[in-house]
Order: sequence, then C-alpha cells, then structure tokens
Amino acid sequence: MSKFVALVVENDPFQRECLADLLKGEGLEVLECANGEVAELVLATTGPELRALVTDVNLGGEMSGVELAQYAKSRLPGLNVVMVSGHGPPTVPHDTHFLMKP
Repeated sequence: MSKFVALVVENDPFQRECLADLLKGEGLEVLECANGEVAELVLATTGPELRALVTDVNLGGEMSGVELAQYAKSRLPGLNVVMVSGHGPPTVPHDTHFLMKP
C-alpha cells in the first residue's frame, strides 16, 4: 500500500510550512512548492502515489491556482484538489473544493 502523498502549493513560506506541518501531523507525506510552474513539473512526473493537491488561488507566478487545479485534474482525474484563498471563492474546476483562509 503506497503512502498518501499531498502536494502543497503556496507562495507564502510561512503559510506553506504551517499547512505542510498540519498535513504531516496527520500522517501524510508532503511535497511543497512555492509556485504553479514548479508544481506543474511535480504533477507531470508524479505517479498515482500523489493523492491530493492543496493550492492557494493566488500564487504570484505566471500560473494561478485555478489554472494549476485545472491542469492537475486533467492529468490526474482522481486527484483530490482543495483550493484556498483569503479572498472570495473563485470559479473552481469541477470536482474541486474551496476553503477560505482565516
């Protein structure tokens, strides 16, 4: 049985570390990326062990979290995707979830 791996994509280092620590505390293996471009490379080279993507909506690079979520779902349709933002919810891709940051 493979370990549950989650990819956390957040451009704010403090928030990324906090979220990664929270998920690690729940027993998940966590990969961390600061922007969508690096996360896209991880998604392109990762197999079925990647089970979840948690991404901020505004990543500060060329790719938004919404675009990353769309790419992720096209590449891995069964991937669990959670988008987070401190602003109102965007239009999220089908079969993804949105959580408001406190």
